[in-house]
Parts: sequence; structure tokens; C-alpha cells
Amino acid sequence: MSTTRDVIDAPRRQGWIAMLPNAITICRLLATPVLLVAALQRWPMFFAWLLLACLLSDIADGLLARTLRLHSPFGAALDSAADMLVTIIAAVGTIRMQWPFIVAHAWQLELLAGLFVGEVLISLTRYGRLSSFHTYLVRISAYAQGAFLLSLLFWGYSAPLFYFMWVVSCLGQLEEWVILALLPEWTSDVQGLYWVLKRRAT
Repeated sequence: MSTTRDVIDAPRRQGWIAMLPNAITICRLLATPVLLVAALQRWPMFFAWLLLACLLSDIADGLLARTLRLHSPFGAALDSAADMLVTIIAAVGTIRMQWPFIVAHAWQLELLAGLFVGEVLISLTRYGRLSSFHTYLVRISAYAQGAFLLSLLFWGYSAPLFYFMWVVSCLGQLEEWVILALLPEWTSDVQGLYWVLKRRAT
């Protein structure tokens, strides 16, 4: 049976719940300087475990936002900024601690980096901010990148995992390039090219 106090406290509890996804994202942002230090100092195990925590937090805040329907332009932009910082630092850590792998796959990594940087520059030029499309394909590629890098750090190189990650990541970036060309205004959480075309057709 509900009491008067329960009724009064309900909006407060809902308010705290509504802040959870952004709070998790902010924690990920606060972890990035420590992650960068671990990358620069070449602390592979500490770097790997902290990177795992960052990746799990990315999954957690996304699940919470979708489950509780807490999408907002601010949350999407904050999540994109945190994801970009973690991605860049993960690349720095890989270069610092896995140089033979970098040399062996130079052209594949250069192509992927070029697609990523190009998408960022086009988004900043077109919208004045980072894109926050959060397409399904980019989410899958982010999980694949995290899985490959953690596997590389913990157990060593896996060719099937690398090429799966690389193909999916390139496709995800190319899809975002096309979406950038189609959307004249900044839009968050567009799901993918299919949904963009579907909305344009209606």
C-alpha cells in the first residue's frame, strides 16, 4: 500500500533514474585521463582492465537509455564525446604496446583511421558538432573493436577476429558518411541508413 511519502519520493527516485545513463557516461569520461596515462606508461594489464570497464560502461549507459527511454540530445552528444576519447586512447595504447601488430596491418588500420577522421571532420563542418547517429552497425563495430583489442592485450593476435572487426568497422564508417550526406541537420540515434531512407520516403 502506497503512503504519502512514497508518492512524494516517486518523482525524486525517477529523477535519479533519469540521470543514471549520463552519470555512467561522465564516469567514463573521468576515466579517460587515467586510461591515457596507462597507455603512455605501457601498463598493459591495467590498461586492458580499465578499457574493459569503459566498454562495459558504454554498453550499460546505452541499455539504460534505451530501456528507460531516456534519449536526449545532450546524452547522445555526451556519449559520442566519451566514445571518441576512449577510441582515440585505445588507438594510442595499441600503438604504444602492440607496435608489431600496427606495422603488420598498417594499410588496413590507416584506411580505417582515415574513414573515422574523415567522418569526424565532415560532421564538424556540416553540423558544428560530432555526429551522434549511434547506428546499429557502428555499435556492432564498437563492440567488435573492443573485443579484438582486449583479446590482443590479454591473449594475443587473432586474425579472424581482426578481419571481422575491420570489415564491420569500415562498413559502419562508410554508412555514416552516406548518412552525413543525406541529413542536412544534426540528428541523434538514427539507427541506420535503412531507417534514414525510410523516413525520407514518407
